[in-house]
Amino acid sequence: MTVPVAAQDATRVARLRQWHRTHQLAFDAAVAAVVFVAILCGAVAGPHGTHGTHLPRFAAHELTAITVVLAALACGALVLRRRLPRTVLAVTGALTIVELVAQSSAPRAPVAGAAVIALFTVASRTDRPTTWRIGALTCVVLTAAAMFFGNRAWYAQENVAILAWTGMAAAAGDAVRSRRAYVDAIRERAERAERTREEEAGRRVAEERLRIARELHDVVAHHIALVNVQAGVASHVMDNRPDQAKQALAHVREASRSALEELRATVGLLRQSDDPRAPTEPAPGLGVLDQLIDGFVRAGLSVALELPPAPQPALPASVDLTAYRVVQEALTNVHKHAGDGARAVVRIIRTEGALTVTVQDDGRGAGPDVPGEGAVPEVGGGHGLIGMRERVQALRGTVVTGPRAVGGFQVRVTLPLGGARIGGTT
Repeated sequence: MTVPVAAQDATRVARLRQWHRTHQLAFDAAVAAVVFVAILCGAVAGPHGTHGTHLPRFAAHELTAITVVLAALACGALVLRRRLPRTVLAVTGALTIVELVAQSSAPRAPVAGAAVIALFTVASRTDRPTTWRIGALTCVVLTAAAMFFGNRAWYAQENVAILAWTGMAAAAGDAVRSRRAYVDAIRERAERAERTREEEAGRRVAEERLRIARELHDVVAHHIALVNVQAGVASHVMDNRPDQAKQALAHVREASRSALEELRATVGLLRQSDDPRAPTEPAPGLGVLDQLIDGFVRAGLSVALELPPAPQPALPASVDLTAYRVVQEALTNVHKHAGDGARAVVRIIRTEGALTVTVQDDGRGAGPDVPGEGAVPEVGGGHGLIGMRERVQALRGTVVTGPRAVGGFQVRVTLPLGGARIGGTT
């Protein structure tokens, strides 16, 4: 089974995040150590090298104990920058101001580098309005402290550097937060789309399974009922009227052959696409309705058929098959439940927007405890009318069943033609 790309990416990201959480403290400690070394180098380096070169010159200034202590405290606070980002920013900012006040004769303020890292962390872990408020406050406070406590002009490059670095830290943190949110949104949409595809595939499988179950029920309920009746007739007249028994057995053979053909066509839908024995015979429809009714007539049921005048435009395949199955199920129930001597009328009316199929019988049933044609008997599960309703509702049609005022039972189905799927099946 192939794993989708979105699922692979999500798994990879989840593992990366788990690894990052596991080693987060060690990573922050390493970042703090690098910043501590950078602060010490910045404290002793001069802006210009010897002979007027523009390269920095190390050991140009003396490394004081105050700078080392303040740098150690600030970098130690950076270890907790992910857990307490605002607290760490306040601590590193306060230590920067302390350095500016304590070394007012040469306010280089290298400890401000720790405050820059802390501000970046805050900006990357909060919303944009909060980022700009905290970033503006940090820029103003640190820059004002450098301008106020320094012995150089307020526009000196050291003061401008503090303003620039804190501003860039806030902007970079906000950009990282936006990018992370964008990636998370894309990943969430990909995962949602994957779940939707899986749910859609499951729904289609369930619909196809239900459709095949309806087909199998219709085929078995119709043909096996005819086989059962004809076999009973053959058994009853075998001794006295062998010619009639022979005719009944011929009907049994024909009904069983039809059942096998329809079962083969239905089960063939489950075969692989490269199976050379897959069925090519089209699904039954109203075009072969006379053959269906002829089978019931030979089984002893009187059936009258009323069709719209020819010629008529071709019906959508889904409507054609559903109408055929409705007539088949209704006549099967008439044959089983309406009693001896019952007569049925199949009436099909086609209008511009709908096809109406009506099946009526005048049977009284085999007795007071036997249900009528449309009733669902307890024995055998009674899934015939349920499957009929599901078929019709799949095409957004309506089903009306119930006893008639003059006796007997009626099944009336209306199938819309405008919303049917051309060439589809139910």
